[in-house]
Amino acid sequence: MIASVRGVVAGLSPDGAVIEVGGVGLAVQCAPGTLAGLRVGGPARLATSLVVREDSLTLYGFADDDEKQLFELLQTASGVGPRLAQAVLAVHTPDTVRKAIANADTATLTRVPGIGKKGAERLVLELRDRIGPVAVGPDGAAGVTVGAWPDQVRQALIGLGWTAAQADQAVAAVAETLDGATPPVPVLLKQAIRLLGKTR
Repeated sequence: MIASVRGVVAGLSPDGAVIEVGGVGLAVQCAPGTLAGLRVGGPARLATSLVVREDSLTLYGFADDDEKQLFELLQTASGVGPRLAQAVLAVHTPDTVRKAIANADTATLTRVPGIGKKGAERLVLELRDRIGPVAVGPDGAAGVTVGAWPDQVRQALIGLGWTAAQADQAVAAVAETLDGATPPVPVLLKQAIRLLGKTR
C-alpha cells in the first residue's frame, strides 16, 4: 500500500500529476483542487490511495489525509467506485460532504455528476453512522463556498502552464457562459482548457 508520495512534480494534466520519487515517475490521479496546489518542478507531498484492479493499479492523490480518508470511506458504500468518490471530492470539501451525509442533505450530494437521488439516499443510509465528527461553520451551512470555483480553476490553469493573465481571461470567459446553477469544478476546468486551446 502506497500511503503517500513526496517528490518533485514532473508533469501535470487536467486529471492528474506525475510525481518523481527517487528517479521513478509515479502517475497520480488528482482532483482539480489538489492539482491547483502543484507546480511543475516544485516539491509535492500527496496522501495517496492505491486502487488495485485485475487489469490496473491506479494511484489517487490528495492534498491531505482528511480527503484521502473520506475517499476511502465513500467507496465502502455500495455502488461507489474510486472515480465517483474522487468526483465527490472534486465538487465538495470533506466538511461539506460530512455535513450533507449527517444532515441527509441529498440536494448537496446530487450536485456531483453520477449521483442521483437514490444514490445520495444510499450514501446517507450507509455512511451516516460512520462519517465521523462534523465541523459546523458559523452559519451552520453545508453548501459550497460561493466564488470558490474561479480561484480553483485559475490555480489549476496556472499549474498546467498557462500565465496568470491567460488563466484570468479563461475564468472570465467561462463565468460569462454560466446561467443558473454552477457546474462542478472539473467541468469548468475542462471548459477553460478548451477555450485556451483555441487561443494557443
